[in-house]
Amino acid sequence: MRSPDIPTSRRPHLRPLLIKELWEVVAGRALWTMLLLVCPLVGFSFYQAVSLYGEASAATVQSPTLAGGLSPLDGILVPTFGAFYVTVTLLFPFVAIRALGHEKETGALRLLVQLPFRSHALIAAKLTAVVAAWLLAAIPALSVLAIWTMLGGHLYLPETLNVVFGHLLYGALVGAIALFAASISEGAATAAIVTLAFTIGSWVLDFTAGGRPGPLEWLAHLSLTQTLRPFEQGLLSASLVVGVILVILGFSALAAIWLPPGVTFRSKLTFSSVCVLAVGLALLAATRLKATIDVTEDRRNSFSVADQRALSGLTRPLVITAHLAPEDPRYIDLNRNVLAKLERTLGDVTVRLAGGRQSMISNANDDAYGEIDYDYGGRSATSRSTSLREILPLLYGLGETPPPTQMSDDDYPGYPLVADGQIALLWFFGGLPLVIVWAWWLARRPPRIVSRSATKETCDEKA
Repeated sequence: MRSPDIPTSRRPHLRPLLIKELWEVVAGRALWTMLLLVCPLVGFSFYQAVSLYGEASAATVQSPTLAGGLSPLDGILVPTFGAFYVTVTLLFPFVAIRALGHEKETGALRLLVQLPFRSHALIAAKLTAVVAAWLLAAIPALSVLAIWTMLGGHLYLPETLNVVFGHLLYGALVGAIALFAASISEGAATAAIVTLAFTIGSWVLDFTAGGRPGPLEWLAHLSLTQTLRPFEQGLLSASLVVGVILVILGFSALAAIWLPPGVTFRSKLTFSSVCVLAVGLALLAATRLKATIDVTEDRRNSFSVADQRALSGLTRPLVITAHLAPEDPRYIDLNRNVLAKLERTLGDVTVRLAGGRQSMISNANDDAYGEIDYDYGGRSATSRSTSLREILPLLYGLGETPPPTQMSDDDYPGYPLVADGQIALLWFFGGLPLVIVWAWWLARRPPRIVSRSATKETCDEKA
């Protein structure tokens, strides 16, 4: 049974509980084992990225115009942090589960719930420890930023921080799922299977449901990997950030509901249903947030500054109907280069796929297949082009808006660099693992115990 509630003024501080959770995560083997495994994986990915980036940079000597396509975001950050993403997906659940699963297996949880802390406070402390563990596990990936700068590479701070922030949200989401899985499971092995069912199941959704219209397309949005793609593309979406935070809080609340061992199954199920409903309604409201910031240096997700000003004059609803299949490469280019930018620039844009379930094979003989209809304020036009240079003048004509006369002055210069990444291999395969082993040894050393006589003598000396 829980001890009676203590008045608010007499409740203990959360600091000792937080220190306990942090120490248990640091003292465990799972975190340090993961760190040792992350080093070679991230190190080799970085070395390979530097080599490929150098080969592409060498080509700019003969063709300087190719330099504009060399971005450290695509060439260095995304592939390197992609390797870290794999380790977080497959290994980090075991680190997060230990924060709760070990206590359930040893029976320490029954003693922990006797403390004058609410269940949500216990889960909050454990989630904080899990996030701290992610920060430690991210040391190899974060050290890549310093090494790339030492090699002479360029990093644009907003897009770099955006990538790191996206992976932090993903790590916290995996940690919250692991805590929930540990709270409903009797053992750590079962909790690991449940957590991996979420993470690896996301890969299955990406392969089977991605790019297909209808319910499968909606189901693909539930994939956890979808949370990272906008960050890797250089977008900071308010709806995505709020949505991920809501899901993290939702799984944490579910873990707090299922944590107490003395509550009936029916009560837990009732509170869980209310929690899921509340999070679902909050997520539905979060989808209405349209604020999205393009943090890339090359403005790949935005129109030029001159076109941004000209398009701001189009205030009426714009309806775009594409007679294309979702898997058609022309629709993919149209969506990436035009439609997605228009949805972020204009206030009221509706994009439709004619027929909904069209396919490239079934519509091969359709004369209308490939056409794109634009309807703005009662005026309409049709085009088969997916080029931005042809679509923007068409929109200016529909809106009776003069096109910009000045040329774009925000061309991306690119940052070619031919560097030797072998020094990174020495760090990731030698120096950093030695530092990790030394820190592991320090963390596992028993604390120094001071006898009462020594403490008394110290106090007498101070007196």
